[in-house]
Amino acid sequence: MNTKFWLWLILIVIILAAGTYLAAFFMRRKNQDRLEDLEKRKIALFDLPVLEEVDDVKKMHLVGQSQNTFREWNQKWIDISTISFAELESLIFEIENLNETFRFIKVKDSIEEAELTLKTMEEEVEEIRQGLSDLRESEVRNSEAVQQALDAYETISESVTSDPDKYGVSYKELEKQIQNVERDFTQFVALNTAGDPMEARTVLEKAEIRTYEIQEIIDQVPPLFETLDKVFPKQLKEIKDGYAALNKDHYVFENDVVQVNVDKLDGKVRSTLMNLEKLEVENVGKLNVEIAKEIDQLYDIMQREIEARHYVNENKTTLVNFLEHADKNNHLILIELDHVSQSYVLNSNELGKVRGFQAQMEEMQKEFDATEEKLKNKQAVFSQVAAFYRESLDQLKDIEEGQIETGQSVKDFAPRERDAVKKIDDYELELRTLKRHIEKQRLPGIPSSYLEFFFVAGERIEELSRELNKIRIDMSHIDRLVGLCEEDIATLKEKTNNLIDSAALTEQMIQHANRFRFSHPEIKNAIDRSLSLFSREHLYEDALDTISEAIERIEPGVTERIRKYYFENKDNMI
Repeated sequence: MNTKFWLWLILIVIILAAGTYLAAFFMRRKNQDRLEDLEKRKIALFDLPVLEEVDDVKKMHLVGQSQNTFREWNQKWIDISTISFAELESLIFEIENLNETFRFIKVKDSIEEAELTLKTMEEEVEEIRQGLSDLRESEVRNSEAVQQALDAYETISESVTSDPDKYGVSYKELEKQIQNVERDFTQFVALNTAGDPMEARTVLEKAEIRTYEIQEIIDQVPPLFETLDKVFPKQLKEIKDGYAALNKDHYVFENDVVQVNVDKLDGKVRSTLMNLEKLEVENVGKLNVEIAKEIDQLYDIMQREIEARHYVNENKTTLVNFLEHADKNNHLILIELDHVSQSYVLNSNELGKVRGFQAQMEEMQKEFDATEEKLKNKQAVFSQVAAFYRESLDQLKDIEEGQIETGQSVKDFAPRERDAVKKIDDYELELRTLKRHIEKQRLPGIPSSYLEFFFVAGERIEELSRELNKIRIDMSHIDRLVGLCEEDIATLKEKTNNLIDSAALTEQMIQHANRFRFSHPEIKNAIDRSLSLFSREHLYEDALDTISEAIERIEPGVTERIRKYYFENKDNMI
């Protein structure tokens, strides 16, 4: 028993020892792999051509700010390639010793420290290479940019110097600005040649900005100068000459400010040229727009008077003839109204309207005579005369329309009167026909409401007849009475048909109801009530409603069938 125990104990110890060895082997192997990876990255970093890149930039003989920047990158590379690399080598060697002695916990921390150090070195080296690249490319960019800027500068300089007249008063200031740009380029070339591309770039940017600003200005100056130097003076001279010619031709201007405004615009053109001399192109552009607008207004003033004179000459005869025609029409209408008023009542103020037309035309004639006097004395403003002509012609058109409307309104009095007289005979015939139709039905009596309406319709016709027999007839009242008579006859026809239909249907309903007289006491009562309303009170519609409701309760739908049969055969039954 004791021997077996010891055997098992020895076996367990051997297994534990083997396990520990295996674990230590694998951990050592893993650490070794990480060390090999560190070594590869270190070699790759050390093999980068940083030193060659430093030498390339050093050959550029940089000075100033560029030289300072280069020194910073160079010193940083020296620190990394000497101190940092040495410290990394020592750390890797120490890790290898620790890994051989199975001090794995310390190995883990040291490897992580080494990886972090190497990562930092890689980032710093990449930053150094990028900085060196920027310095190299700065010179290349400067070369390309300076060529573009110099091309633009040469174009500008040649454009201005080759044709100075095109720029007029702006030439001296443009020449001065171009010289300033030339000095900037000279400074740039000096800095770039001396090996300070970064400082040179700053100067170049300034020169570029000035160059393109001048480019924009010289594009705007020629048309602005052309307008101020040639276009505006030519237009103002044309206005002066035209104004003088119009005055000679006896044109008169209202609130005459043409000459004053021309003088003001002359001064405004001169002051704007002074602004252009200072290259204030934006302000000059705005002022040119204002001047052009004011010149157009002066043209408009003269053109308006010229066109107004043509209009006056072309429409004077038209106005005179129209005025005479309207006056003649007004006189004829007054005679007609006087004649009509002897037989008819004029209740639409026709006389007042026509007299108003007369007053308007008299005022128009008075103003026309005054205008003619001014034209004769060469004192008339043609635009005012033209406005009076236009207003007068429009007013005469309105007067003519009013005259036609007034004349038409009284011309149809006689036809309307004759039509109303004829209609009296028609209405009376209608009343007699309806009366005979009722009598033909041999009804026991006529409802008082029907008789009352019948008499009202008759009295209305008599009233119409009396109004037509008056010495002076009011046709508006006649028309209203005719309309009421038309409504009365139409209503009376409807009432007559309803009365006859209700009476006939009541009789048929009672005949049908007699079938149920003895089997349904309520039908007997309805028949008796309906007969009473029919024979004694002569309320035929009420009688029909009473018997219809009673039958419908006993035999639904029967009343509709009786009504349908009645109206389909009504012509044969009545």
